[in-house]
Amino acid sequence: MTENLPWSAAWRIARRDLNARFRGLRLLLVCIFLGTAALAAIGTLSAAIERELATRGQELLGGDLEIEVWQRDLSDEEKAALTEYGAISGGTRLQAMATTDEAAAPVELKAVDERWPLYGTLTLADGRTMAAPTGNDAWLGQGAIDRLDIKLGDRFTVGTIELVAAGIIGNEPDRLSEGFQLGPTVIVAEDVPARAGLLAPGSMYQSKYRIAFDPQRNPENVQEALAEQFPNAGFDFRTRDRASPGADRFVQQMSDFLTLVGLAALVIAGIGIGGGVTSYLEARRTSIATLKVLGASSTDILRIYALQIAAAALVGSVAGIATGILVTPVLGAALEGLLPVEAGLILDPKALLLAGAYGVLVAFTFAATPLLRARQFPAMALMRARISPLARDRRAIAWTAGGVVAICALALFTTAQPQLAAGFLAGAAGALLLLALIALGIRTLARRLPRSSNPIMRNALANLHRPGASTAALVTALGFGLASFVLLAGVQSAIDGNIQKRVPQQAPDYFVLDVPRDRVEAFEGLVRERSPHADIRTVPALRGAVLAFGPRDRMTRVAEMEEIPEGAWPLRGERGLTYADELPDGNVVTEGEWWSTNHSGEPLLSIDEEFAEAAGIAIGDYITVGVLGVEKTARVHNFRRIDWETMGFNYVFVFSSNALDDAPHNLAATIELPDDAMSGTLLRDLVREFPSSSVIEVGQVLTEARTILEQVGLATLAAASVAVLAGLAVLLGAIAAARAARTYDTVVLRVLGASRRQILLMQLAEYGLLALLLAGVALALGSTLAWVIVTQLFEFDWLPDWGAVLAVLALGLALVLGFALAGSLPLLRAKPAQALREL
Repeated sequence: MTENLPWSAAWRIARRDLNARFRGLRLLLVCIFLGTAALAAIGTLSAAIERELATRGQELLGGDLEIEVWQRDLSDEEKAALTEYGAISGGTRLQAMATTDEAAAPVELKAVDERWPLYGTLTLADGRTMAAPTGNDAWLGQGAIDRLDIKLGDRFTVGTIELVAAGIIGNEPDRLSEGFQLGPTVIVAEDVPARAGLLAPGSMYQSKYRIAFDPQRNPENVQEALAEQFPNAGFDFRTRDRASPGADRFVQQMSDFLTLVGLAALVIAGIGIGGGVTSYLEARRTSIATLKVLGASSTDILRIYALQIAAAALVGSVAGIATGILVTPVLGAALEGLLPVEAGLILDPKALLLAGAYGVLVAFTFAATPLLRARQFPAMALMRARISPLARDRRAIAWTAGGVVAICALALFTTAQPQLAAGFLAGAAGALLLLALIALGIRTLARRLPRSSNPIMRNALANLHRPGASTAALVTALGFGLASFVLLAGVQSAIDGNIQKRVPQQAPDYFVLDVPRDRVEAFEGLVRERSPHADIRTVPALRGAVLAFGPRDRMTRVAEMEEIPEGAWPLRGERGLTYADELPDGNVVTEGEWWSTNHSGEPLLSIDEEFAEAAGIAIGDYITVGVLGVEKTARVHNFRRIDWETMGFNYVFVFSSNALDDAPHNLAATIELPDDAMSGTLLRDLVREFPSSSVIEVGQVLTEARTILEQVGLATLAAASVAVLAGLAVLLGAIAAARAARTYDTVVLRVLGASRRQILLMQLAEYGLLALLLAGVALALGSTLAWVIVTQLFEFDWLPDWGAVLAVLALGLALVLGFALAGSLPLLRAKPAQALREL
């Protein structure tokens, strides 16, 4: 029995045979590089952000627990209850207008007490560390300084008082927890809003209180205790573990999406690796046979070429990991200000090891089949493999199956969303099975079709079903390659569609908050004086929380519900309330009927039909809301369908006038000006005449909304491009492998008199037939995955531009034919004598 070569000797042979530029194994290198780079960057960035959210929760929130309530301050009893758990810091948040003699800007006024911040430190742009401002001093965001065109030390007006720009905010510790703002932040002393006349009864403002207590105390338990003690207070809670729900949700969505992209790149990479290794070993067929003739055992062959593949996989994985590390700071810089992420290089050993493990595991799983097939055949069988293909090896199939199971297990046990990963892997397996069945069907159909009289078409069809045909590999590569193009176009065009839908092109010029009820005529008169044809709409604006709902004799208390049903989000915290005698614009009654004008009977209520279905509310049920500490109960009289796409006032809850008109409140208004109207004068006059009102320029809000959605679109475009690049690499590899197998056939055809033009046409006909047959499959696969990403991950509407998707698919088809043509050119340069001698 021949003794096997030791690993050191096997490595010496492998190293000498291995090209320094990895010629023949470049496809494996590229595929592993793309997959590991994507997973390294994804895992590192996600882990870094999640670690920041977890470790800096107190600083990001400004406390261990936050209590928020609208349109009122906490009562003495409520404040006393909070102090039992620890130190508290309170203040108010409201929309306001900051003005000078020459400019006006909407700002987010943040009034804080002397104990703010409980955690973290406020740093100004000049490096000073400060606490809460005092007197009439104010810390301003850079945006407010720019909009007002002022400098430090200058004065500006908010409401009815003058403030001093005493510093520019550099780092605001609890900024991330404040959520979306309609203007830059201005931080002032606790008493400024009241002194400025901004806290009149009915004004729209939030009171926020943070509690700092013993780290051993569970914030969830404190929240439950306060909710039980004050069930009708309308408190909104947030804990240090959920300091920024919006950031948590965004991180989770992007992490899930990017993980899918990384897994997709690896699945496609696996296909390319199998084809690339097969092509590589085919090119070394003579070398393997020679080694066997010289006495090398099958195990020696396996060790030599496994070491070469391991070297290529290791280089690809290390390069991918390094690239992922280098890319992470770029991604972090793009997210700076939106999410907490460290500046500079970020290293997460777990994420990097996981990416490397995926790379090596995928490489050996998909390389197993060609390796094991090459090791078991005698030298003569290897030499005759070109005209007598090697048979399949059952052990190779078992090895590959085991590797696939290991990859799936690794994916399921290391992801935060195992159901999502399992669904994707199941879908990928289904796609591979579908493509395999399609390849079998194409071969069967090509074999059974009648022989064409056209020699080019006859040869093209024969190439699809002859022994040793690479139809299966080409179908898989073309299917995933074209599907990647569809995926990219589907996701990008759907996000663009959401930008067009969610950010309307036509919208009011101004939103105005806190218009005094007793000055509505003066408000409308001022607008008409400046712009006689302006369209003005005013609605009562209140805030309240749903306390109970259901039949009158067995109403469900929201505070006692263990879980809010999906889709019943209006039950969480305080929501906007209004009342009206007439059906609001853009609304349609779908069940029941609208009440009469000046209704004076039992208080009635109209609610959104989707909310009613989610919460299980029927016509005739009752809903109790808490408004400024007073309970108001009304009977559900009808359901409405709301056009949420209109940029106007849309309320889930619309009451009859007699239900809420006695509660203190102001009005909100929209102003739409004619195209030729001058808005600058109107804005300054509104601010001067109504200092306690807030005027919001809608154009600026729309621009910011478009920018955010466009950034999401750009991020998804860049990420999905990884899958496209992997698909292109696999496609090029499949074409290269097929080209290597066709060299002998092409030489024979040329010896028999075939022209170069005929050979090129045969190649184009073969690839053209496959591409056209797979276009529909690729459209279905790519659009399905795009639908999952857009609707299930990002929770956007599915609004693809099918024209753009089909155009990109056509581009992909053109690229396939172009690659096929480019890949066929070397066949024309093959020398017949040399090719025949190699047989």
